Amino acid sequence: MPAQSSALPASPELTSLKIRQQAAWSSGNYAIVGTTLQIVGEELCEALDLRAGSKVLDVAAGNGMASLAAARRWCDVTSTDYVPALLERGRARASAEGMAIEFVEADAENLPFDRDSFDTVVSTFGVMFTPNQDQAAAELLRVCKPKGKIGLANWTPEGFIGQVFKTLGKYLPPPANTRSPALWGTKARLSEMFDAGASSIKAESRIFNFRYRSPEHFLEVFRTFYGPVLKAFAALDAAKQEELRNDLHALIVRMNRAGDGTMIVPSEYLEVVITKR
Repeated sequence: MPAQSSALPASPELTSLKIRQQAAWSSGNYAIVGTTLQIVGEELCEALDLRAGSKVLDVAAGNGMASLAAARRWCDVTSTDYVPALLERGRARASAEGMAIEFVEADAENLPFDRDSFDTVVSTFGVMFTPNQDQAAAELLRVCKPKGKIGLANWTPEGFIGQVFKTLGKYLPPPANTRSPALWGTKARLSEMFDAGASSIKAESRIFNFRYRSPEHFLEVFRTFYGPVLKAFAALDAAKQEELRNDLHALIVRMNRAGDGTMIVPSEYLEVVITKR
């Protein structure tokens, strides 16, 4: 499909932020974390009531969590991300399961697809991290067919991952004039971005349980493989790294419900189904 994007030129600040974010997500190996979130993609596809044969676009797909879930429901799936290494991970997963998925390198703020191309557009913990939130929302609406659906899974500000990012922000304040990704996990912000193009927005609070061997194991995995956390630690000196590590550990301990030395931390996210006008 030829590109007919509605993207507007980004400000220098947003362009710079996008470059840094792309570098962060390209570092580490998000696929290690993404694979553990698979149930969210499955549940989102059920919430969307996907039908076999539907054309589905997965935006900022990572290693294909929602892409695989849609393909398992016999949909015609296109999986996109701006990190080529993650697309390769998704391609390997699809091949292992015998799933026919098209993988395309693409920027969520400038999708290379025609208007009204897809029956359903999805993003799980992906598009919420775009620097230009309004432009990304406009692109999701643009490529979705009239009366089609947009399905999102977004971490909330109050939930565990929202608090992780709030903790990181104490050590590395976000750039001026940028919005928190966690705003995608609020009904108010979703209304701001989608009301004009939507006939309905349904947003329900859901819980994903992070299950790890211990709080220390979670910190090791996220510090090694989860780009934003990896980059945050790399930007700090040794003393500040230790402070950040202690703050994150305290957050986990406070929210951990396991009680046996392992880690089970509930993390709230918003499951969103938007119907386009």
